Amino acid sequence: MKKTFLIIAVLFLMGSLAAQKAPRLKIVYFHAEHRCPTCISIEENTKKTLNKYFAEQLKNGTISLQVLNIEDDKNQQMVEKYKAEGSSLFLTIKVNGKDVNTDLTNFAFSYSRNEPEKFMKGLKDEIEKKLIM
Repeated sequence: MKKTFLIIAVLFLMGSLAAQKAPRLKIVYFHAEHRCPTCISIEENTKKTLNKYFAEQLKNGTISLQVLNIEDDKNQQMVEKYKAEGSSLFLTIKVNGKDVNTDLTNFAFSYSRNEPEKFMKGLKDEIEKKLIM
């Protein structure tokens, strides 16, 4: 009986730890090998936003950021999953066990380079919405 209880307790603890390590919100930024100034600004301003407003969530794993080159063969599965073409910015959160993607690419291209404050505020707002889901 004690062995059974111990095994159940260990399995529960392992499950809890595994669940805590999975990011609640994934941010994925895709780029091509050769990037324009706007593409570069999207990555830079995304990182600035995360470091300014969500440093703790990055540190504890609630939020993760992946920056992936679409031309690198090792990233092809992710490129296909997101249907990424060129520079693309996505927020992904699990809802009822399914990934729900928000494509912020058009928003990013509209504001990141010419209105970085507007980009950072909009990205911050979107992240906050996702975290309360």
